[in-house]
Amino acid sequence: MKIIFLFLFVQLFYIVSTAQQKTTGFTFADQKELKQMDVLWNDKILTSYCFYDSVMKPVLFPVNTLDGITITRGYPVAPRPGDRTDHPHHVGIWMNYESVNGLDFWNNSTAITADKKSLYGTIRQQEITNKIAGKQTASFTALANWQRPDGHILLKEKTIYHFTVKDEILFIDRITTLTANDIEVKFKDVKDGFFAIRVARELEMPSQQADVFVDAQGIKTLVPKINNEGITGMYIGSDGSKGDSVWSTKGPWTILTGKKEGKNMSIGIIDHPENVGYPTYWHARGYGLFAANPLGRKVFSNGKEELNFSLKPNMSTTFKYRVVIASGKEISTVQMNKLADDFGKIK
Repeated sequence: MKIIFLFLFVQLFYIVSTAQQKTTGFTFADQKELKQMDVLWNDKILTSYCFYDSVMKPVLFPVNTLDGITITRGYPVAPRPGDRTDHPHHVGIWMNYESVNGLDFWNNSTAITADKKSLYGTIRQQEITNKIAGKQTASFTALANWQRPDGHILLKEKTIYHFTVKDEILFIDRITTLTANDIEVKFKDVKDGFFAIRVARELEMPSQQADVFVDAQGIKTLVPKINNEGITGMYIGSDGSKGDSVWSTKGPWTILTGKKEGKNMSIGIIDHPENVGYPTYWHARGYGLFAANPLGRKVFSNGKEELNFSLKPNMSTTFKYRVVIASGKEISTVQMNKLADDFGKIK
């Protein structure tokens, strides 16, 4: 009898402990010693909110599909075989800009030498609040400061990250409010910005040439021609443009399709009608940078438009973007139009 009772007790303990180990829906896992917070769905990491000192800004990294395929480049944080090693400031999903009161926030990285650091700004993480995790949705709020090299705060940032799983698609919304601190903050029309993702090698477009890119400080980055085997990416703009032609077009959305680990992938970015500069210009590069830049209008329009957006002290503006990530299928342009309409209704 005691043996039977012991056997039943062990079986019950196993069932309970197993049930406790398996979590359905979203959860968060703080890893403060690593300066990151993991976002999990069904016990699998979708992404981590990272604020590493070496990255100079908060980022979502890596970013995975619902079935666990990583869509972001690993370099420079966690390099993978085949990764390009250009533009070390391109990490995961992020938001910043090349010219904020003359400081370059976009290109800042550990690659910048000490004698040049005075030309670059840094976004410093402050606090994570309002964490809510449910079955199909999750959200949290992050506070950060856009700082000059001397530590003076130019902008205070409040960002709400919202995650949704629906119809086997992952949606990531970033809603960021920027508030000028005690002086006017000017965003000069420049190329490098604003809301971006750097994709994995397989999702780049096949490149037929080497390129050299120059940042605001005149620093050159060589992007060489390399083996295109297994490289499958293709940009499609809301205006019907494709491939390299998407660069400098403007519209409410752009989607990148491709294949990784044998599965079709779709990654879309959707602009919001209430954003400054809507519809955004697209800074979409074949080597894997996929960005919306609503503030660099003079560059992308060849001088036909000019914005030079600015915020007076204590004034705010809010930017809303939605990232759409699907694995195992491609999202059609008809679907993207519907998703953009739905996102535009969110206030």
